[in-house]
Amino acid sequence: MHTHHQEDGASDKRIATAFFLNVSFTIIEFIGGWLTNSTAIMADAVHDLGDSLSIGSAWFLNRAGNKSANSVFTYGYRRLSLFGALINGLVLIAGSIWVLSEAIPRLADPVMPVTEGMLALAVLGVTVNGFAAYRLSKGTSLNEKILNWHLLEDVLGWLAVLIISIILQFADWPILDPLLSIGFTLFILFNVVRNLWVTGKLFFQAVPDKALHDEIKKTLVSIEGVNEVHHLHLWSLDGEHHVLTAHLTLDNNNVSSENYLAMKQTIAESLSQYDLDHTTIELELNQEHCRDFSDHETASQ
Repeated sequence: MHTHHQEDGASDKRIATAFFLNVSFTIIEFIGGWLTNSTAIMADAVHDLGDSLSIGSAWFLNRAGNKSANSVFTYGYRRLSLFGALINGLVLIAGSIWVLSEAIPRLADPVMPVTEGMLALAVLGVTVNGFAAYRLSKGTSLNEKILNWHLLEDVLGWLAVLIISIILQFADWPILDPLLSIGFTLFILFNVVRNLWVTGKLFFQAVPDKALHDEIKKTLVSIEGVNEVHHLHLWSLDGEHHVLTAHLTLDNNNVSSENYLAMKQTIAESLSQYDLDHTTIELELNQEHCRDFSDHETASQ
């Protein structure tokens, strides 16, 4: 049976693989950039060094996020993984802006690179980063998705270098270098900002899925004997493990001890389909005053 624990272990291995591949190739890039006297490759090496630091921090935070809950962190440490995704998204945006700041001025004054060394390193770069990106593409966590964009940016970057190095063997068009760099960087930047927006909302405890929120409320209201659902709060620890709290007002005619136990069992069975990690359900009578009532709590009424 597939469990969250098994997936957490697989996620950890995927991020570890990406980290060691990225660090190893970054070292190769620095050496290759020095040997070929290519500033473009040296700049990409610096960028990959930043990626390696981001992936390394994400690996650490992902491992720490799998620690069990305790009396201080009662929900566990899973939000560390979400925090890692947030940091890495910001780092990648900063890196993309830096690439654009380097590439745009070259449109006015393009420089012919050393194409032979670029070609060899491009083939290696596409292979190494492509394999690492393929490994992370199997992940489902937000952390892995953000990191996958780190690696995808590198793959697209090296594809651009590969294409440029081949074309420049036959044509004197150095402006292709900054043009392709700007193109793929804008593409990556768009997708990272989109993922970062989702991560940021979850970090501030927004509803992870509005449709899921509405479906859960509809399910609870449809239970026989439930008159009203309020203070319904759905949030996520890390984008995958969700937490639900809700107050249910019961019909006074169905509050015998037998019906009460049956009601709790029905609620549990109704919610089981949603695979929630934590649920807290408060049962109230019609005439009972909700102790958490607030004029500010209108969104979940």
